[in-house]
Amino acid sequence: MIVEYIRYQMTEHKPEKLIEAYSAAIEHLRAAPQCLGYDLTRCVEEPLSLILRIQWTSTEDHLEGFRKGPHFPPFLALIRPFIGEITEMRHYEHLDVQWQR
Repeated sequence: MIVEYIRYQMTEHKPEKLIEAYSAAIEHLRAAPQCLGYDLTRCVEEPLSLILRIQWTSTEDHLEGFRKGPHFPPFLALIRPFIGEITEMRHYEHLDVQWQR
């Protein structure tokens, strides 16, 4: 499993508009077999900063399967207005250094 982090710094749109867009776009992630889960969070100290975390089966499945599949175009159409506010969009792998209660 790979985790994609997409960091937004809202400079052109209100955060609520991004939240609305992802609330609508999420159905396309749920429908994609390559997507294992997702969550959108907002920074408490800096409310104009948001992070979307998406779990993918693999980087290749994300880039070759999802992005070239039928669920990506409608997903992208909903979030396209916010692309200019992305400050990071990268894939990360889990390491054995972790703990959770």
